[in-house]
Amino acid sequence: MPASLPREDRLRLMKFVCSFAWADLEVQAQERDFVGKMIEHLELEDARAQVEGWLRHPPPPEEVDPTDVPREHRELFLDAVRRLVAADERIDPKEAETLALFEQLLV
Repeated sequence: MPASLPREDRLRLMKFVCSFAWADLEVQAQERDFVGKMIEHLELEDARAQVEGWLRHPPPPEEVDPTDVPREHRELFLDAVRRLVAADERIDPKEAETLALFEQLLV
């Protein structure tokens, strides 16, 4: 994921990733680690507290509307969410369902 994305889009991406960490109603340690690495990779260290806040309390549903994802970044968002879902090496049925819906809405 390129840090060259506009800051607003990088934060939007992190919001989606964190919302998917909550798909099974429990944020796993591996998912937290994945998010931490993404913060560094996307050069969002100055927003770390905000992003980690989304791991403590999920973002409101109206703030993670797939139709808000810019068309040119949809594949990037899908890839990041897929990697987050697989981070704990266990895909909960609720995560799988949420991911499938997300994929349908973005394609």
